[in-house]
Amino acid sequence: MLSLRRLLYSLSRQVRRGSGHRTVSTGWAPVGAAFNVKQQRRLDVFGKRTGLFGVPELSSPEGFQLVQDNALRNSESLVEKVCTAPPSAETVKLFDQLSDELCKVADLADFVKAAHPDSSFRDAAEEACRNIGTMVERLNTNVELCQSLRELLQNKALMDSLDPETRRVAELFLFDFEISGIHLDREKRQKAVNLNVVIADLSSDFLLGSNLPNRIENNVIPDHIRSHFAWDGKYLQIGGLYADSPSDLVREAAYKIFLYPNARQLTCLEELLSSRNDLAQLVGYPTFAHRALLGTIAKTPETVMLFLEKLSSKLRQRTLKDFEMMMEMKLKLNPTNPELMPWDPPYYAGVLRAERYNIEPSLYSPFFSLGACMEGLNSLFNQLLGISLYSEQPEKGEVWSEDVRKLAVVHENEGLLGYIYCDFFQRPEKPPQDCHFTIRGGRLKEDGEYQLPLVVLMLNFPQSTKSSPTLLTPGMMENLFHEMGHAMHSMLGRTRYQHVTGTRCATDFAEVPSILMEYFASDYRVVNQFARHYQTGQPLSKPMVSRLCESKKVGAASDMQLQVFYSMLDQMYHGEHPLKSSTTDILRETQEKFYGLPYIPHTAWQLRFSHLAGYGAKYYSYLMSRAVASMVWRQCFMKNPFDRAMGERYRREMLAHGGGKEPILMVEGMLQKCPSVDDFVDALVSDLDPDFETFLMDSE
Repeated sequence: MLSLRRLLYSLSRQVRRGSGHRTVSTGWAPVGAAFNVKQQRRLDVFGKRTGLFGVPELSSPEGFQLVQDNALRNSESLVEKVCTAPPSAETVKLFDQLSDELCKVADLADFVKAAHPDSSFRDAAEEACRNIGTMVERLNTNVELCQSLRELLQNKALMDSLDPETRRVAELFLFDFEISGIHLDREKRQKAVNLNVVIADLSSDFLLGSNLPNRIENNVIPDHIRSHFAWDGKYLQIGGLYADSPSDLVREAAYKIFLYPNARQLTCLEELLSSRNDLAQLVGYPTFAHRALLGTIAKTPETVMLFLEKLSSKLRQRTLKDFEMMMEMKLKLNPTNPELMPWDPPYYAGVLRAERYNIEPSLYSPFFSLGACMEGLNSLFNQLLGISLYSEQPEKGEVWSEDVRKLAVVHENEGLLGYIYCDFFQRPEKPPQDCHFTIRGGRLKEDGEYQLPLVVLMLNFPQSTKSSPTLLTPGMMENLFHEMGHAMHSMLGRTRYQHVTGTRCATDFAEVPSILMEYFASDYRVVNQFARHYQTGQPLSKPMVSRLCESKKVGAASDMQLQVFYSMLDQMYHGEHPLKSSTTDILRETQEKFYGLPYIPHTAWQLRFSHLAGYGAKYYSYLMSRAVASMVWRQCFMKNPFDRAMGERYRREMLAHGGGKEPILMVEGMLQKCPSVDDFVDALVSDLDPDFETFLMDSE
C-alpha cells in the first residue's frame, strides 16, 4: 500500500495519542496570527522536498502515474484477497481497503485538476481521475467480487455478529453494486457501464457549457450600456446576469442574452436526462430520482415533492409581500417601468436592505479580519468540542501555492485529529466557488493506527495589504464558517471505515453541519468573542450585528421560493420519461407555478443550472439540510451557543457517524424525535419571522 506516514506525523511536530495528553512543539503557532500576516516559508538548508500533501511521488506531475499505478496494483491484489477469503467481518475491511486505495488517488486528483495553478499538474490529475474511474466501473460490475459480499450478507448468523456500522457499510457496498446493474446479464451490465461513462462525459460537458459566456454583436446593445460588458474586439461577451447592476436595462440585457438558448447545450441536457433515466430503468428503478434518493433523509421523490409543495404553500403570501415591496422600490427608482421582472429581485432586495439597515460591507469589514475570524472559530470549537486549531509550517512542495496555510486539528484528550489545508486567497485562474474537498478519508488501519483525514477548504478572499490584514465582508465571514462546518464534519466523523468517513454521507444530510455554522456566525454572543476593529480593537456593537441579521430576512421568502422552484424543476426533469414537453416548456410552467414572476420568451435558464450535473434529483438537499440545521440550532444551541454538553451530543449523535448510520436516525438522535415533513417546513418558515430578541436589542 502507498505509504503516507510522513503526512500523519513529522519529527518536529508530533502529537502523542492514548495518554490523554498532547505534545505541542514550537512548530505549531496560534491560528489567528498565522492568517493576519504573509506566509513565510521556512529555509530548507538541505534542499529536502516532498510532494503534494506530503506524498513524495507528487513532487512532479509525472508522479500521478506512479501513485495511480501503485493504487491499481494494490487494488488488484485486494480483489483477489476478497474473492478467495471466506465471508466474515474481514470481508468488509478488505472492501474498505479497496475503496481507500482508489479514493486516496481519485479524491486528491479531483482537487488538483480543479485548483492547481500548473496546467501540467491539472492534466496529469485529470488523467489519473479518468483511469481510476475506469477501474471503479470495472469493479462495480465484477460479479465474483459482488458474490463475495452477498455471501456475507446472506449469512444471518454472521450478519447478526457484526456491529451496526459494519453491517451498514456492507449494505452500502452492495448498494453500489446494485445501482450499477450487477444483477443484470453480461450484455446489460456492459450497457450500464457504457451509460455511466456517457453520463459522466455529458455531465462534464454540461457543467462546462453552463458557465460559458454568450457573445453578441456590438451594435445590438444600446450605446450607453455597452461599456458594462466585456469586448473582445468583435463581440460583446455576456458571462453572467449582472444581478447587482443598478441599471435595469443592463440587468435586462444580461438576462436575455446570457440565458439565450444554445442548441448544443440544450442537446447535451436532453441527452443527459435521457441517459440517466435509461440507466435507472435498466437497473430496476422507475425514474432516476428514485435511484438517486435511496439512502437520503427524504428517501423517495414522493416525499421530496410533498416537502416542496407544502413549503411553497406556506411561502406564497410571504413571497407576494416581498415582491410587492420590491415593486414599490422599483416604482420609486424607475417610475416609467415599475413591473417586477425576473432580473430584478436580487438588486431591489439589496436596495431595500441597504435603505432599512445601513449594512454597507465596508462598515463591517474592519471588524472581520481573517485572523480574528479564525480565532473566533478556534474559540467556538474549543468551547463546544474541546478542539483547537494550530498553524503548522508545510514542507517544501507540500502545497500548490505559497499562500496556502496548513492547520492541525487537535482535541484536548484525543490528540491530533487531522489536517485542514486552507486555500483562502484569490489567484489567477482559481475556481471562483467556495468548496470543501476531502483529500484523504479517515479510517482505522490494519496496524491499529488511525489514518488521519486531510481536507482542503477553498475560498476566494482578498490578499492582505501593507496597511491592513485580509478583511472579510459579512458574506465572506459566513462562508468561512460554513466551510469550516464541513471541515469539522470531516475531522470528527472518525469512522472505522473510509467508505463512510466524514462528509461521505447522504447529500441532504451533508450540508447540515455547514449550514448550522451559519447560525453561529449570526449570533451576537459568538460574534462578540472575535469581531474587533483591526486598528482600534473596538468590538462590533450589538445594534450592528442586529441590523446585519435582520437584513438577511429582507427578500428571504422570495429567495426561498426561488429555491423551491429550482428544486421542483430538478425533480420534474428526473421524474417520468419521456418528459411531457420540452425542458423549456417545463421550465416555464414550473416558474409560473412555483415562483410567480413571468417566464421571458427565448430564454432557457435550465441550460445555466449547473447543479443539474452534480446534484441530479438532489437539489432540494439545500432546503432540507437547512430545515434540519434550523431545528438543531433552535432546540440545542440557541439558548447557549457555547453549551459543551450540547456540543458533545452534537458530535456523538450527528458528526461521529459520517455516513455510517441512516441520516434520519442521526437527526432523530440529536432532536430526540423523528421530524415529519411538516416539521421541516415549519422550521424553514420560522426562520423568516422577525427575531423578537433582536428588536429588543435595537430598542435598548
